[in-house]
Amino acid sequence: MTLVSTWFILIAVLWTGFFILEGFDLGVGMLHGVVGGDEAGRRAAINTIGPLWDGNEVWLVVAGAGMFAAFPGWYATMFSGLYLALVVLLAALIVRGVSFEFRGKVDGQRWRQTWDWLLTGGSLFVPLLLGVGLGDLLAGLPIDSSQEYTGSFLDLLTPYGLFVGVTFVLLCLMHGGTFLALKTTDHVRTRSLHLTRRIAPVTCVAVLVFAVWTQVTAGRGVLPNLLEVTAVLAVVAGAWLLAEGREGWAFAASTVAIAASVSSIFTELYPRVMVSSTSSAFDLTVHNTASGTYALKVMTVVAVILLPVVLAYQAWTYHVFRARVRPEDFAPAVPAAAEPS
Repeated sequence: MTLVSTWFILIAVLWTGFFILEGFDLGVGMLHGVVGGDEAGRRAAINTIGPLWDGNEVWLVVAGAGMFAAFPGWYATMFSGLYLALVVLLAALIVRGVSFEFRGKVDGQRWRQTWDWLLTGGSLFVPLLLGVGLGDLLAGLPIDSSQEYTGSFLDLLTPYGLFVGVTFVLLCLMHGGTFLALKTTDHVRTRSLHLTRRIAPVTCVAVLVFAVWTQVTAGRGVLPNLLEVTAVLAVVAGAWLLAEGREGWAFAASTVAIAASVSSIFTELYPRVMVSSTSSAFDLTVHNTASGTYALKVMTVVAVILLPVVLAYQAWTYHVFRARVRPEDFAPAVPAAAEPS
């Protein structure tokens, strides 16, 4: 295996890791207002991801940086073509991050509701836009012989890309709802289980259509490959496990479903990194967009040293904050009754 292929696999792993870890963060952000019920419940839902969300977003930054360093041609064409969509994505990420910090700064209902809506909207747009972007890589965009994007913003809204975005939103909702059921107690856990059980069947249908459509878009018939079969089986297993009340195993199943879904797009792409709808001769590949051998060698050494450190740190973080979050911990204190004189 060459360094070029190795770095394509590593970038696919980084994108997959982002959706696995940030996927439940985004799902919690979308669902916190519905499953919370009251202020204590909403705070409990948000605090399940409070110590984790910013570390999980690092995977997105590293995935983008890895593309820039290993495949500058891919990075340049993708980020210039999707420029406006990426601006909206950054706005959603910023608004979402700010809402975590600002919603509790003022003790007012309207203030908190405003930031709750921004948290919900930002958490919705992130998987939607990223799903559309990743789907467009396989669906094809107008790219000329100079690896320049020649389309408009509307050309980004391909039917397959839009469906991938919707599928990723549903997967994040199921992933986040299962995480909430796993990490909370009382009415928040009950509401999370009830809502996620209703979302799960819709997600199963979406993943099944995604698997078939991905094969057709890649030009390899209608029979899905191993990863796509895994995604379908995992999401169905997750729905069944949720119905049985086994949220721990259901969370593992939704993790596999997201990982297989994201990985399948990169698997169907290889050795391409972006498909040109103008002409297949203009497709961007790992070979015509990669950095030089020396740069890839240096990056490989850095990745081998630092990636295990990052993984160990995140594993320790999840271990430290593994306990369930109880809504009663955020309920307003009841003033003590005055003693009779």
